[in-house]
Amino acid sequence: MITTRGHTHLSFQPIPDHPTEIELMQSFTIHSGVVATLDRANVDTDQIIPKQFLKTIKRSGLGRHLFDEMRFNRDGSEVEDFVLNKPAYRKASILVAGDNFGCGSSREHAPWALLDFGIKCVISTSFADIFYNNCFKNGILPIKVSKEQLDTLMDDAERGANATLSVDLENQVIQGPDGGEIKFEIDEFKRHCLLNGLDDVGLTMQVNDKIDNFEDQQKAGQPWLYAAE
Repeated sequence: MITTRGHTHLSFQPIPDHPTEIELMQSFTIHSGVVATLDRANVDTDQIIPKQFLKTIKRSGLGRHLFDEMRFNRDGSEVEDFVLNKPAYRKASILVAGDNFGCGSSREHAPWALLDFGIKCVISTSFADIFYNNCFKNGILPIKVSKEQLDTLMDDAERGANATLSVDLENQVIQGPDGGEIKFEIDEFKRHCLLNGLDDVGLTMQVNDKIDNFEDQQKAGQPWLYAAE
């Protein structure tokens, strides 16, 4: 803080130059994979990733705790009849779930855990708003379908390792194992961001030149803000 002629000016620590290594979000164009079902409504974020695993701010390592209280017994052994513990679905990358998926608290660790496990697409009739938006910011495609369409996809998933779906974001279509197609709607801006791998940081980096220009002008016009340099 600098005081001149009775006026107090705030002095800010300069922000370092743009980092050379930034973890960019993966784009989503077309994905094909095994589909698993979680046929229950109102699966909340505490069920997706329980609160005791929220101590980290890293996006990696949470996959092993995904659905922890559903997947594991208290002694750490696997719950044999939970879908992701069954051999055919251990490598599932598409999840078909019941109504209101992702409700509860707004923890971003929920999509982090899903993505770290390998889930790249979640399909349901409805999602909690915050979870839905967090998915797009982390490279997961959440798709809303009708109840009838969800039932069809759940039937397809009963084929085990042969239960594969292809999700084409560019053309907004889900193709089932028999070739049947389901069209889906999605916000155009969210679609653009996923197709191009743009999270909030990626969007900001697209205007780096404007940010640099603003900083140059600010340094010239308000040099006291950069007095710590």
